[in-house]
Amino acid sequence: MTTKKHLQVALVSSMIAGAAWAGYAFADNLASTPVAGAAVTVVAGIPADQRQLVQQGQYLASAGDCIACHTAKGGKPFAGGLGIASPIGKIYSTNITPDKDTGIGNYTLEDFDKALRRGIAKNGVTLYPAMPYVSYAKVKPSDVKALYAYFMYGVQPAPQANKAADIPWPLSTRWPLSFWRMMYAPPVVTDELSASNDPVLRGKYLVEGLAHCSACHTPRAVTLQERSLTDDGKWFLSGGVIDGYLAKSLRGDANDGLGSWSEAEIVELLKSGRTAHSAAFGGMAEVVEDSTQHMSDADLTAIARYLKTLAPVAAGQKAMVYDDSAAKALRTGSGRGNGALTFLDNCAACHRTTGNGYGGTFPKLAQSTTINTADPTSLIHLVLLGGQMPSTRTAPTHYGMPGFDDRLTDRDVADVLTFVRSSWGNHAPAVSAEQVAKVRRAVGAAGQPKRAEND
Repeated sequence: MTTKKHLQVALVSSMIAGAAWAGYAFADNLASTPVAGAAVTVVAGIPADQRQLVQQGQYLASAGDCIACHTAKGGKPFAGGLGIASPIGKIYSTNITPDKDTGIGNYTLEDFDKALRRGIAKNGVTLYPAMPYVSYAKVKPSDVKALYAYFMYGVQPAPQANKAADIPWPLSTRWPLSFWRMMYAPPVVTDELSASNDPVLRGKYLVEGLAHCSACHTPRAVTLQERSLTDDGKWFLSGGVIDGYLAKSLRGDANDGLGSWSEAEIVELLKSGRTAHSAAFGGMAEVVEDSTQHMSDADLTAIARYLKTLAPVAAGQKAMVYDDSAAKALRTGSGRGNGALTFLDNCAACHRTTGNGYGGTFPKLAQSTTINTADPTSLIHLVLLGGQMPSTRTAPTHYGMPGFDDRLTDRDVADVLTFVRSSWGNHAPAVSAEQVAKVRRAVGAAGQPKRAEND
């Protein structure tokens, strides 16, 4: 008899291909906000009884950020072809336009539901879990119906053939995925999941379901399933490394979670991409730009309110207190270590010697929950390759940070980050040159510069 343990071992190689970036997004089943950058012409002659559903589905598709994975750079909306990297090859997103030959034009509502919430394509093949159907299992059928109406009537057909995954045999075989799905995909919900005016319950529904926040913000086990799909322990939304960044903890920890954030600040970040002390970057910046900025204030508030109910991973964590000793040392020139000097030469103009940055423009480093994460992956990535804030309706200026991969050595990056993570009241572990070298290779940054021995 095959045991669960044996199946887990057999699935590891095939499941690696499913550890793709999935984004952080939200949904609403009432509002009808247009989709900036993703809106498409509604097909003429839409049946009158479908018009409201199409409008509702458009909001859901935007809030769920469907366009992010299902549109290749320069391609037609939802026509697929976006390459999603995995350690053993690329998976390409599929065409989900209503084209009858290459898209989902021949899908019935039942076919659509099976793919979306159960991970089973029309031909019976199990989808790679880069498609977050384990989260979508919690989307109500009434919302699935609205999404189906939008994709059938609100999206222009685009005849574009799907690409086969660039994964060599035997890792490309799909049969192990069906066992993975049976073990780790939860049962789908029904419309008996009653609507509630409680914003916390509304936020929970959005975060766990179409939002699929846990796809990025929850760590994964060896067989790549999320360690938790709901708030039943410390793993859920406790942070995970994906696409070369650390998707930070969204739990209540004061130093590296959302414990020190107010509901208003969470809403502000999701709506504008920045706050007085922080900014969205990497994949999150794209999600804000393409998705969350278009959500209703009511849904953003519900999400924030629910996130604030999540207990911290580490109970009893004390709030950080500002310490000005590093600022004084930088101003007086008494800080002569490589980290301090590298900061003065490359960082202080924007982030200031006080570490307080400029609110809404250059993020604060002092007592930042991003700076104080135990895992420095995101910080190393940003220093090496830089980053950009999203441009949004409420904050249109597109501020950016340059990359320093061709300017700073691994030792320089490690020293400046160690300095930042131990100054102005920050208390985070030191960063090593070996950690920087690993991230440099993983994100494809330029090789470290060569220096003369007396530099």
